[in-house]
Amino acid sequence: MKLWLKRTLIGVFGASILIGGLSACGHRQHSWSANMSAEESDQFRGKMVERVSGKLELNEDQKKRLTALADKLHEQRAALVGQNKDPRTEVQALVAGDKFDKARAQALVTEKTTAIQGKSPEVIAALADFYDSLNPTQQQKVREFMQRRGRWMHRG
Repeated sequence: MKLWLKRTLIGVFGASILIGGLSACGHRQHSWSANMSAEESDQFRGKMVERVSGKLELNEDQKKRLTALADKLHEQRAALVGQNKDPRTEVQALVAGDKFDKARAQALVTEKTTAIQGKSPEVIAALADFYDSLNPTQQQKVREFMQRRGRWMHRG
């Protein structure tokens, strides 16, 4: 086979894997997706706070701290998502032309990094405030939960 044909086929195959992988990662059909309305998002956060409160047997002060943490995490996520609710279109725009848009890709990375850095101190403070309000038994339950959930494909 001619060298230019091999390179073309490898390039097309590589690009299709890249685009397919990014598209698969960018598409989620979960109840907590970016397409939720503000009311649905508030209801979801409320249900999660109630569920965690029940599992950890939180008092009212701890529940308020958990709600504050949930609100900060929501703000962080909103800042990270930004104005565009469809990350797939942002990625597709990078490869829409005949050349990969390196400048837009770098701007996108910078935008997302700035959003994370800007809100992270508030999230960390809210998380520390909540965790430090827990008694040792509750803290142990949190550690056990994280250990159990940390092994995604682990059985046993």
